[in-house]
Amino acid sequence: MKPVRPRDAASLVIHRKRRTHFEVLMGRRGHKARFKPGVYVFPGGVLERSDYRVRPASELDETILPLLAVANSKRKAKALALAAVREAFEEAGLLFGVPGSVGDAGHKTWAEFHRRNVSPDLNALKFVGRAITPNFQPMRFHARFFSIAAERLEGDLKGDGELEDLRWVRIDKPTGLDLMIVQEMIMKTLFQRLSGKNASAQRLFFNWGRRNILDA
Repeated sequence: MKPVRPRDAASLVIHRKRRTHFEVLMGRRGHKARFKPGVYVFPGGVLERSDYRVRPASELDETILPLLAVANSKRKAKALALAAVREAFEEAGLLFGVPGSVGDAGHKTWAEFHRRNVSPDLNALKFVGRAITPNFQPMRFHARFFSIAAERLEGDLKGDGELEDLRWVRIDKPTGLDLMIVQEMIMKTLFQRLSGKNASAQRLFFNWGRRNILDA
């Protein structure tokens, strides 16, 4: 049986500093979710056509372009980052951007950005890593993960209900949560960076059923 082609996806890893530790925002996939129900994840989802039509306030840092596996397409890289921003608003109710117009992207979420005169400041995003679902899975994604500090966003923590139990999770001790290996990889990399260490963006992929984690 031919493996399913992975769908492009993106997540926004929102972090904040407490007095003694760092935290990231996570939510639990509902029990009816088609992919990994009950697992805690960062706000994120699949790339949509409207994400290509948005005008951001600034462009992505070009140094991360080769790491995104987009065949050096600035247009696709930008759309993936915008998808992460859009999903954070939809799933967590948090708005990321600066004053400016996103234009008419033909999507209700981007229409809300336009109404509020907010446009995503993509240059502020950091790329943390990417992962490809194993080829034996019936649903597959090629997900990219971008990070941003919580103080750069506004809004009340709620969302559209796709993620349940939205909560702040201690990044170095996510005890008691059902996580996938990719979330653990991203949290480890981000923790190293927030602790002042050099940590390259990572990529997770599977080869003949064997898990591999390498620098992106």
